[in-house]
Amino acid sequence: MVEVRIHGRGGQGVVTAADLLAMAAFEDGHHAQAFPSFGSERMGAPVVSYCRISDEEIRSREPVLAPDLVVVQDPTLLPIMDVFSGLKPDGYALVNSTKPLSELGLTELEEKYQPGHVVAIPASDIAREHLGRPLPNAVLLGGASALTGIMSLDSVLSAIGGRFGGKVGASNQAAARAAYELVMEMKESHA
Repeated sequence: MVEVRIHGRGGQGVVTAADLLAMAAFEDGHHAQAFPSFGSERMGAPVVSYCRISDEEIRSREPVLAPDLVVVQDPTLLPIMDVFSGLKPDGYALVNSTKPLSELGLTELEEKYQPGHVVAIPASDIAREHLGRPLPNAVLLGGASALTGIMSLDSVLSAIGGRFGGKVGASNQAAARAAYELVMEMKESHA
């Protein structure tokens, strides 16, 4: 079973990101579940969403405490909470930021994991370029597809197209594809 935890703030599409990830997993022929955990339910409040992907039926409804992948949609969460707690030793972390990992205070985390497993990409900037708004969720799913191979890019694009129609869907797909290509370039430079 692959477990994913997505951190962000209300209004950034954290819950939608987990739903899209689950839909992409279904597209790839897996069982999947997605569910959120949030408190105050206000715009800007910290939100966590979870996704599990398996080849067998998933019965657990517990929060994901030992994720294979952590996605951080808002880097302002880094100094206020341990978003990487429980990340498996062979896990992956994807952070939305224009800053390098060293400036985010993530050098130790990067050194603890295999090269290329902890990555920062400018997801909000990519979203702004393609959508006209800094919504990083679909962008980060494209990046996660390239980073981990957990789900195929085609399945991510299909899930996005199924959730959002027309121009919004096409713009989100283009943003996800741009992030996928960026992460693939980063992986090639680490090889």
